[in-house]
Amino acid sequence: MTIPKRPKRILFVCTANVDRSPTAEAILKGIKGFEVQSAGIWPNARRRITKELIDWADIIFAMEDYHKEVIVSLKPEAENKTVVLNVPDIYPRNDPNLIKILKERISEHLGIVWEE
Repeated sequence: MTIPKRPKRILFVCTANVDRSPTAEAILKGIKGFEVQSAGIWPNARRRITKELIDWADIIFAMEDYHKEVIVSLKPEAENKTVVLNVPDIYPRNDPNLIKILKERISEHLGIVWEE
């Protein structure tokens, strides 16, 4: 009997969970082999980061260094599964340039080849 392989769980984190992380979540959602969620670090974020979300994720993509600092302050053991994408907060949600940057940086870590 083979145990079915569960999808890789990916969490995207930005500040308010309004522009960058929801855009990244939308890009990866629906791709076979991944479960995706997003969250923000602000107290009033659309969806706020929690220890449970951090535990849920196999890989966490933080948009900036300070997002990773917040994640690691909540769960120090998340240090090794958190990757900083270095995407500044200058793009609106679903901006074509944001999508291009996110696809490039995500694929470096997940090995995804995007269909154009």
